[in-house]
Amino acid sequence: MGYKTYTCPIAKSCGGCEWLAVPYPIQLKRKQAQVEELLAEMVAQDGGTIEPIRGMEEPLAYRYKAATPFAPSKKGHIRSGFYAAGTHRIVRCESCLVEPERAREALNAVARIAESLGIAAYNEDSGRGMLRHAVIRLGYASDEALLTLVTNGDQIKREQQLVKELREACPWITSIVQNMNDRRTNAILGWRNRTLFGPGIMHDQLLGCSFEIGPTSFYQTNPAQTEVLYQLAIEGAQLQDGAHLLDAYCGTGTIGICAAHTAAQEGTNVQVTGIERVKDAIAAAERNARANGLADSCSFIAADATAWLTSAAKHERTTAFDAVILDPPRAGSTPEFLHAAAQASPARIVYVSCNVVTQARDLAVLRADGYRIERVTPVDMFPHTKHVETVVLLSNR
Repeated sequence: MGYKTYTCPIAKSCGGCEWLAVPYPIQLKRKQAQVEELLAEMVAQDGGTIEPIRGMEEPLAYRYKAATPFAPSKKGHIRSGFYAAGTHRIVRCESCLVEPERAREALNAVARIAESLGIAAYNEDSGRGMLRHAVIRLGYASDEALLTLVTNGDQIKREQQLVKELREACPWITSIVQNMNDRRTNAILGWRNRTLFGPGIMHDQLLGCSFEIGPTSFYQTNPAQTEVLYQLAIEGAQLQDGAHLLDAYCGTGTIGICAAHTAAQEGTNVQVTGIERVKDAIAAAERNARANGLADSCSFIAADATAWLTSAAKHERTTAFDAVILDPPRAGSTPEFLHAAAQASPARIVYVSCNVVTQARDLAVLRADGYRIERVTPVDMFPHTKHVETVVLLSNR
């Protein structure tokens, strides 16, 4: 990695890559320092280590999910691109350094074709207009691509012609889905979907496992670094033959299924129990387990992680867990979940986090409940931004 910097014509107005002008090695040093500032004292007290951050060889075109808002302009024109930092003013984008080239190509094609067909863009102020957003997901290890059109209502004007022209402009798109969101909200996606072309889902691979991705599925946007992250988590769990792993906040089952697959490749058998409150995600996790031949090794439960584990701990149903991997949202976990996890007394807890501030708070709870930090490994999932992910391995004292 050299000390070159990257240039983008809309970097100042877009604001998405706030560190783009900072040489990448210096970005990594800053993120390393951020993790050390928050965790070094606890790690030192426990006799653990903070490893060097895992960065990318070339921090470009790593976001395999991209999105654009739409807004009306004069004479029926449709604006698309990125919101300017701190505003809802749209900055036009022809290409983006952190997206594969095809991503922005598809999003701009939606705006261009919808405009030509007289499909109105959504007006945030009046709540009128049809086209709100478009989201494109590209396969990292597959040739599949899923385009989601977010609309303010059910019926799209000249829908069949829109789909036809989108397929002609981007013949590599394998599915087009309409997502209906008629709420006055900043949230991009609603909960209702309708398939306009193809199977309505796509598939991609991580660590040799295939995963189904739908319009509302959570799936990491940087697959290359996701594999680094998951490998660290699986190695930290140190699963032996016959081990039982709890995968908390499991989403569509990606970490747990990768763990079971890795164990099978090494000739060992592990059992995985995944907990996730979103029922559609659990249904997808079950399909993913079957698709990877791991239905006998992986089971998934639709429940709130805190409520389920605290109830299980009260009734002493968690003693069989040898390891816990948790990957909570940015807000972190809850004291109730952490106490219950510690009460289950697994040999190891692996805490994956996208917010080291809330993670530091939660680690203090686990340490007070008898766990020590063995290893912290930062991972750079979002180059050119301030964000850093961390994988923390804790062992039972």
